[in-house]
Amino acid sequence: MKITRVTVREIDMNMVKGLASVVFDDCFVVHDLRVVDGDRGYFVAMPSRKLPNGEFKDIAHPLNQETRDMIQEAVLKAFFQMKKEKESRKNQRVVEVKEIRMSPNIDTNDLNTKMKNAIKF
Repeated sequence: MKITRVTVREIDMNMVKGLASVVFDDCFVVHDLRVVDGDRGYFVAMPSRKLPNGEFKDIAHPLNQETRDMIQEAVLKAFFQMKKEKESRKNQRVVEVKEIRMSPNIDTNDLNTKMKNAIKF
């Protein structure tokens, strides 16, 4: 079983820092995995629902530690990559380049007008 796609979106609800969806072998998807910032670092919590007695029960979860580690590694990698890309976009500067066309035999008045318009840019 391979993880073929991981999508993560950032949220900020107390300790929950993101939600993820994981696609296995392009045929099975698990939504609403939570990326949690716990006492010992980030970890992935499986999707769960609240029972009438107040307890939470996992809807989907891995049956062995290897699979849990594989899912956690893939989700956290996608989460930190998404955060890194978001931070780089935030620090990005957009530079606008404008051109002014001039012919080789331009008159002095035309040159002055074009220079004034260039300064306005």
